[in-house]
Amino acid sequence: MNDVPDRRRVWPALVAASALTLSCAVVAAVAASTAGAELTRGPSPGELRRAAAEEVGRRWQVWPAGRIFPARVRYSAEQGGQEQARRVGISPETRCDRAVDARLREPLRRAGCRAILRATYLDALQAVVITVGVAAFPDDEGAAAAKAALPKGGRPSPGLKALAFRGTVTDRFTAAGRQTSSARRSGPYLVMITIGQTDGRPAKATGEQRPTMFAFADDIAAQILAGVSTPVPPDCSSEEWRC
Repeated sequence: MNDVPDRRRVWPALVAASALTLSCAVVAAVAASTAGAELTRGPSPGELRRAAAEEVGRRWQVWPAGRIFPARVRYSAEQGGQEQARRVGISPETRCDRAVDARLREPLRRAGCRAILRATYLDALQAVVITVGVAAFPDDEGAAAAKAALPKGGRPSPGLKALAFRGTVTDRFTAAGRQTSSARRSGPYLVMITIGQTDGRPAKATGEQRPTMFAFADDIAAQILAGVSTPVPPDCSSEEWRC
C-alpha cells in the first residue's frame, strides 16, 4: 500500500478554496465601497425635498413667535399707498380648542390640528383690529379639510376667536365685535383672520360695509402665511435641518 499523499487530489481543493476566498474578498470590497459611497454621498434631490417639507412642518414649534408674527406688516391701504399694521400682542395659548368657537373644535380635531398660534394687529389708523391665527396640521390634506369646515362668505362665526389685550385699544374687541373673516391655506398651514373695529361695535351696528374696508387684512394674512409655509433650500450643516 502506498502511503505517499496523492498530490493530484490536493491541488483541486486548494484551487477551489483560493477561488472562494478571492470571491469573498471581492464581494466584501464591493460592499465596503458601496457602503462608503452611501455614507459620503450628498443628499439626493428627493431627500432634499423631504428635508425642506419637514422643516416647514416644524416651524410652528421651533420658530420664535416673533418670527411667525412680525412686529410690523405692510399692506395696501384702501385710499392707496402702503401702510404698516402694528402687532399688539401674541397669545401664549396654542391649543386648537382654545382658539376657535365651539362648533369648529371637532372639525379641526378630525383634521389633525396640532396648534393654533394667535396674534393681534392694528391698522395704521388704529381703527381696525385683526386677530391672525396660524393653524398647524400634519399635512396639506389636514389643512384643506379644516379650511373646508370654515363658514363661507366672510361670516366671522363660528370662527377664530378675537384676541384682545387689556390696556390697549384692542381691549373692546370681543366675539360680538367680530365683523368679518377670511382664511387661506398653503402646505400644512391654515391662516385664519377675524376682523373688527377698535370701538367694539358689533357687525349689525355698522350698517352696510364697504367691500374694501377690511380688504387690507388679507395682505397681512398672505404675508404671514408665506413666511411660515414657503420652503427654502435645505442647509444640511445647520441643526435646524434633518437631511
